[in-house]
Amino acid sequence: MFNLKIKSLVVVLSFLLFFSPITAQTTPPKLEFPAPSPASTIKQRVGVTDIEISYSRPSLKGRKAFGNLVPFGQIWRTGANSATKIKFSTAINFGGANIPAGTYELFTIPGPAEWTVIVHKDSSQWGAYQYKPENDVTRVKAMPVSLSSPVESFTIDFSTLRDDSATLNLTWEKTSVPIKITVDLISLVPQIEAVMASSEVKKPYANAAMFYLEHGQDLTKAAAWMDAAIAAQPTAFFLVYRKAKILAAAGDKAGALAAATASLEAAMKAKSPVGEEYTKLNQDLIASLK
Repeated sequence: MFNLKIKSLVVVLSFLLFFSPITAQTTPPKLEFPAPSPASTIKQRVGVTDIEISYSRPSLKGRKAFGNLVPFGQIWRTGANSATKIKFSTAINFGGANIPAGTYELFTIPGPAEWTVIVHKDSSQWGAYQYKPENDVTRVKAMPVSLSSPVESFTIDFSTLRDDSATLNLTWEKTSVPIKITVDLISLVPQIEAVMASSEVKKPYANAAMFYLEHGQDLTKAAAWMDAAIAAQPTAFFLVYRKAKILAAAGDKAGALAAATASLEAAMKAKSPVGEEYTKLNQDLIASLK
């Protein structure tokens, strides 16, 4: 019986050794080639709005882009391969036009002196071959800017970031086309008020106070909220500096000077990089108030 089991095991092992190489040889190798226009995705938060753009990046490779590879006066997919997609997590203003949250396609009509930038309903199309003007969400005009040095690969990026705005740039060769995007942050005020009035959540006193300061809201509330933040962190000289800024904006020069002086003294005693930073900030604020 034992010998029979040994013989069976030997038969099974022989079968595996014989057929394993054949199985390995019949598995096709995986082969990938580099894409002429690599895919790229850029993500940017503006205020509390998330913007995501997916596109492919053609390169010059010795060619002329605008007016040649990309003809003037014709619809362009704003990249290569599939039409460029742009996604907004909230409603935004795109070059002066209001657009609801959603996913869209981004087409352009390049021109030597003016571009038309088109936000189009998403149809997940290849190129611009199925582009339909009736599906445009908006068309805005944009002025191209000449660059001193050429950009080899088509690039979409963001610049001039602010709490409520950013500039979207379409750049290739010696041309950059800026489009301003703005978001409505004032719509956050009712949400902030609700959170700050609630007894069930931890209140973001400092953040709420600075939002009100930076966006022209009720400075009396901002000062009270900053006082609450300081009460929770009595040694936080950086919060006292922020209170000084709120008081200065409210026109309370004496109160702002007193707060900035107190913050300065605490910052100087800290003897740390943060202390050095706020020493300079307080000195500048005090100088502006005298």
